[in-house]
Amino acid sequence: MVELMEKYADLPMNMADASLIVLAEYLRHGRILTVNQRDFSTYRLNNNHPFKNLLMNFQ
Repeated sequence: MVELMEKYADLPMNMADASLIVLAEYLRHGRILTVNQRDFSTYRLNNNHPFKNLLMNFQ
């Protein structure tokens, strides 16, 4: 998580964001549920794919 927080220090990434990314990478998919649309439109999985915010399906 520290590496991710350093990589995205310009946003800055917090520990909650980093933990979602680590979990998504562990589960091998980029489906997340977050209100942080701005940052997660910038973050990428380790395979350089964008995240799919499941919250956006409810709007």
